[in-house]
Amino acid sequence: MAFSARATRFAERKLASRLEAGKEDPERIGERRGIAGLERPEGDLVWFHAASVGESLSLLELIRRMSEERPDLRFLVTTGTVTSAQVMASRLPATAVHQFVPVDVLPWVRRFLDHWRPSLAVWTESELWPALISETRARGVPMVVINARMSKTSHDRWRFLRGMVRSLLERFDEAHVQDDLTAAYLRHLGLPGQRLHVTGTLKEGAAALPCDEDERARLAAHLGGRPIWLAGSTHEGEEEKVLEAHRQALKANPRLLLILVPRHPHRGDDVAAMIEQHGCSFARRSAGEMPGSDHAVYLADTLGEMGLWYRLAPISFVGGSLEPVGGHNPFEPAALGSVILHGPYVSNFVDIFQRLAESRASRLVSSPESLAEAVNDLLNPDRAAAMAHAAWEVCSAGAEVTDRALDMLFDHLDRTPRLTAAG
Repeated sequence: MAFSARATRFAERKLASRLEAGKEDPERIGERRGIAGLERPEGDLVWFHAASVGESLSLLELIRRMSEERPDLRFLVTTGTVTSAQVMASRLPATAVHQFVPVDVLPWVRRFLDHWRPSLAVWTESELWPALISETRARGVPMVVINARMSKTSHDRWRFLRGMVRSLLERFDEAHVQDDLTAAYLRHLGLPGQRLHVTGTLKEGAAALPCDEDERARLAAHLGGRPIWLAGSTHEGEEEKVLEAHRQALKANPRLLLILVPRHPHRGDDVAAMIEQHGCSFARRSAGEMPGSDHAVYLADTLGEMGLWYRLAPISFVGGSLEPVGGHNPFEPAALGSVILHGPYVSNFVDIFQRLAESRASRLVSSPESLAEAVNDLLNPDRAAAMAHAAWEVCSAGAEVTDRALDMLFDHLDRTPRLTAAG
């Protein structure tokens, strides 16, 4: 806290560096200094803080259901990345607004809290920001953690500051965590055990990703029953392997179309060049193109359309898993009936992938060759249908995670004095 109070100059230099690197929105940079870009709505305001796109998306179903039950509630969602802000802009309901979280500098944090005055603060990550946590608690705002997951790396980093970390963790009233390992880490770092509850991941209870139904019908009619597979949320190093797998799969299925969706659309030019190097004809979504019968690849370098691609493709490779990234949420394809293929690097969702494997609801691949073999095998509709149904059953079994989170949030909210815009 003492450093945070004097860290303005350092933070300004850091923001300038991030701006230059394209990691900040220049039109909204004031929000990172705690300067609100919007007025505070009247009444009770529930503040959700999420680190990234995946965590912020996991909140949408929760916010939707809270809005239905309490139409008078309003919501603030804060994140720290430009990509998450872009996604939230198109996905948040009318009852919610997005702001960038302030950098953890005491004057900026105080400015942020003075303006928004949340009725309840909900953290959906295990990163600990001392000024933000301490100042929120000092104002008497109830603070809870939901959907928490802590890696061994984070635990090992924080354990050397155990005294400070314990002081921060003790400020939280309750914590819902994804797995036993996270619970053990947080307990070891100082969160009182009676406040800890292992509930599973919120992403299990999330609604299916949306899509434009007219666009889905248009694309489906245009593709005319072509066999399709999807490589979704791929990272650098994976596209090469995916394209090699597709080249091999085409030998057995010459009409096969690969829909390739990079995790970060700004990599579209690099991925397009890679496709050309592999000698594949392709169409590009960001250019408004449609895949023709002579195209082997459809490069879907856009944001917010995963619900469309999972509905079109009966087979989905989940990216971030053939390179040591940690994988992405497998329940997104599962909820939409798409078969799940994945690589060995799934540390971000290890418990979920383990349950999918135990239910024979996913298939592990480790090379272009095994990926091509799996794609060709699962083009058999009967095999694909059995796996997709098993995945859907594992996915739907987690809906109670959202129910428990809702009960907990309403319980803490009901203990809070009602607020107005004037405080």
